[in-house]
Amino acid sequence: MPFKKVLVCNRGEIARRVIRTCKRLGVATVAVYSEADAQAPHVTDADEAVLVGPAPAKDSYLNIDAILAAIAKAGADAVHPGYGFLSEKSAFARAVGEAGVTFIGPPPSVLDAFGDKMKARHVALEAGTSPVPGTDEPIAIDTPEGVAHAKEVASKVGYPVVVKAVSGGGGIGMQIVNDESGLERALKSCSDRGQASFADARVFLERYVAEPRHIEVQVFCDTHGQAFALGERECSVQRRHQKIIEESPSPAAFFQGEAGEARRSELFAAALRVVTKVGYVGAGTCEFIADDKGNLYFLEVNARLQVEHPVTEMVTGLDLVELQLRVAAGERLPDLSTLTRKGHAIETRIYAEDPSKGFIPKPGPIDELVWAGGAGEVQSRALRVESGVAPGAKITPYYDPMIAKVVAWGETRDAAIRELDRALETTTIAPAVTNLAFLRKVLASGEFGRGHYDTKFAEALAKRP
Repeated sequence: MPFKKVLVCNRGEIARRVIRTCKRLGVATVAVYSEADAQAPHVTDADEAVLVGPAPAKDSYLNIDAILAAIAKAGADAVHPGYGFLSEKSAFARAVGEAGVTFIGPPPSVLDAFGDKMKARHVALEAGTSPVPGTDEPIAIDTPEGVAHAKEVASKVGYPVVVKAVSGGGGIGMQIVNDESGLERALKSCSDRGQASFADARVFLERYVAEPRHIEVQVFCDTHGQAFALGERECSVQRRHQKIIEESPSPAAFFQGEAGEARRSELFAAALRVVTKVGYVGAGTCEFIADDKGNLYFLEVNARLQVEHPVTEMVTGLDLVELQLRVAAGERLPDLSTLTRKGHAIETRIYAEDPSKGFIPKPGPIDELVWAGGAGEVQSRALRVESGVAPGAKITPYYDPMIAKVVAWGETRDAAIRELDRALETTTIAPAVTNLAFLRKVLASGEFGRGHYDTKFAEALAKRP
């Protein structure tokens, strides 16, 4: 491994995850931390750590100048961005490169292509991969002609439609419109939200897919022209348009049998066409939405490692962080074209939130923290627990309230569900309010057991007695 010291410009479980692989490979690590994270586990996991600012993310983990100063201070020769924060910011990737340091992720040109939903849509179209029917350019909402065009497109694709902020994510700047009377208001509302949240007022619209399933493909590309699809992940258990349970392979009926395998192969090919169109390098995820007939439409590319990458690791036996490091160092990927995916893996995200009150975040103390069976953080073939907190920690309002990921593997899907439920049953987190009981409710539900669920399922289940 040519890297001597990797700075991880992130926090929580993903920072610890990257540090763990670096240590196994004999690479020194540097953590960065905000004042709120001074005692966080990722800080003590690393070989050294640098304070980058006050608690608010904009003043610390999103502060490019502070991160660059930390890189220089530590003498790191590579930077791993994790996910979120600066991971998909092309300006940051460029600045790292200009400093003579390796950015462990796609090149800035790729981040530019996929950081904008309109550009990503055009890439997919040019690659011959179909996005959801809708507008191919942002809607000029400040002109009568633009609004008239939006109404024309909406009528053509058919109501309901979804208005989205071009730079949105996680459901921010997104509204469902059931008829023409609500379209103009939704356009203005999403534009305002996009401007406030992302400094980008552009919006577009797409057909609203009924009973949607959210399915993504893990891709990996190197600098030698090789590109591989490592399998799909089903990510349809969501609340507030954000994932809480992911699994691989997808249990969707349209992926079963010979016809299902053919459809899976078509999906992989569609994903690879999109990423190779722009010279992708590293780990990435091509996201699709499926309708109730199994038609798959391109949504976007997440040009980074995903939160849910462990489910792919558990069915493939690969270490995706190690592959990221090796690809960033210019090494050639092994031949993954005949990769065998074995068994089934499911990940649950434990959050400090209240499912009975719309999943609102519930910051608070964690005085007691006991993982499956009384063990510490588990890293085994059948079970992984990855957390960014320790007993005595406090979930603050400054960052995402995820406490941990618990991931189980089994020879079959049923076995994976049982293993995961046992792990959650023997997990204790107190006194913080969490979604732990709700996750078990999902696993015990008939819909999840049969694999017959969509992106509306979790929120509907939360309302059941």
